[in-house]
Amino acid sequence: MENKETPQIPTSKIKRASRFVKTGFKVGGNYVKHYSKKLLEPELERETLDQANAEDIYDTLSELKGSALKVAQMLSMDKGALPAAFAEKFAEAQHKAPAMSGPLVNQTFRKYLGKAPHELYDEFEAQATHAASIGQVHKAYKDGQPLAVKIQYPGVKESVVSDLNIVRPFARRLLGFKDQDIELYFQEVKERLIEETDYELELKRGSWIGGQCSQLENLYFPTYFPELSGAKVISMSWMEGLHLDDFMATNPSQEVLNKIGQALWDFYNFQVHELKVMHADAHPGNYLFLPEGEVVVLDFGCVKEIPEDFYDFYLGMIQPGVVDDEERFTELCYQAEIIFESDSEADKEMYKEILRSALDLLCKPFHAETFDFGDKAYFDGIYEYGEEMAKKPELRQSKVPRGSKDAIYLNRTYFGLYSILHELKAEVQTRRFMPILG
Repeated sequence: MENKETPQIPTSKIKRASRFVKTGFKVGGNYVKHYSKKLLEPELERETLDQANAEDIYDTLSELKGSALKVAQMLSMDKGALPAAFAEKFAEAQHKAPAMSGPLVNQTFRKYLGKAPHELYDEFEAQATHAASIGQVHKAYKDGQPLAVKIQYPGVKESVVSDLNIVRPFARRLLGFKDQDIELYFQEVKERLIEETDYELELKRGSWIGGQCSQLENLYFPTYFPELSGAKVISMSWMEGLHLDDFMATNPSQEVLNKIGQALWDFYNFQVHELKVMHADAHPGNYLFLPEGEVVVLDFGCVKEIPEDFYDFYLGMIQPGVVDDEERFTELCYQAEIIFESDSEADKEMYKEILRSALDLLCKPFHAETFDFGDKAYFDGIYEYGEEMAKKPELRQSKVPRGSKDAIYLNRTYFGLYSILHELKAEVQTRRFMPILG
């Protein structure tokens, strides 16, 4: 990891807001410079402007840490949601963000655990091994056992709401969202982020989900140490393995890739259908991969509990042939908040047709005994459909947000899972741990 560190993290609302204002002026300057230059160089590409803005915005988010940086990381996972330059730069937030400095680490330990790191562990490595949006990880040793120690950045929990309000205009401009759509999205994100900054909740959830899923093949989970943990610090066993890019560079066999893909698919299906919760942050930085085809699951900060009524509706939606049962499908569209009684008949039919197309495409893996996630044509179809919907004026003109808020993280998580399985080119038995369909 790079040695770049953040010496001080602004924690007050005023300081954090003023940092964004400065960035806004800088982005505005980038536009002026770009279009002035374009007068002399008509062939100048928009990508150069995007790269400059992405750098400036990411630098600010990296300095502030917290919710705003987390939103950037989330958006980088949604292929097509952002211009390529933004998606590439924001993806660094997954595990390459600049770390906070040693003095800030010591302050956090003394404030929340009453002792400095060297007083709690036999050995504590001062330089972080990974740094992301909410916290960073250090390696430590206790009684001869290697530990991963996750430390939350100062001010993150206290600034969730204000940060989201600050980043909202940037997200609206980049995504083209309307106010009512972004409100629905940000409300759900806010709830999850508040939970994600609760390290005591994460420790409980990580221990419970790991214990429940320990029966699954080729999956490993860290052991947590409550006596070395607190409100802003979590200590857990150090897990070995490679991140996805490094693992793929070892040229693993297709057999190994299929084992990994199956383990990930089983992990998510078991959670959704048996536990009614899910590890809802399915980006590559939250997994480590081992040469024999095993997966280590990290970071249970973002967990989505699935309400029973939403689960029943979701299970109904993924049934084969549901789109052909007009009465049942219409009933589910109302439950999903895709259509409303106040809609015109023409609008109802339009939104139902959009959902039909989406289900036909996205549920294909669920309707097969095995599915090849290496199928490029299938994923090209998903991306093309997403781009087509993004350009559809009828969707932008809707006066109400469409879709249940409970679907936001479920959909994002499965899309993240699909993306990882596609990179693995894994062939997966997709009916495992699922209720009988059809």
